[in-house]
Amino acid sequence: MEKEIFLPTLHWFAMTNTFSGSCGDFRFMAKPNVIMATPKEVDFTQSTIACEYWHGKLCYELSEMEDKKEFPMTEEGRQEMMDWLLANI
Repeated sequence: MEKEIFLPTLHWFAMTNTFSGSCGDFRFMAKPNVIMATPKEVDFTQSTIACEYWHGKLCYELSEMEDKKEFPMTEEGRQEMMDWLLANI
């Protein structure tokens, strides 16, 4: 059986939204660090997404994180985050 996870678009993260997801007992949390180029434009070259993961049935606040990594807020960075998460399921 192939493992699948969902990650939202860069626009989701650019709006400073956090995202959590899971696949079985694998859980993860992605939090953006948005840098604004102007009051209305995100500087995607400077913005990042920090992602952490853990295994278990408990929520983020009650779990011990197994690893954390920061990714550029680009399509390439989003794909790198997806690959990193899938490699650790």
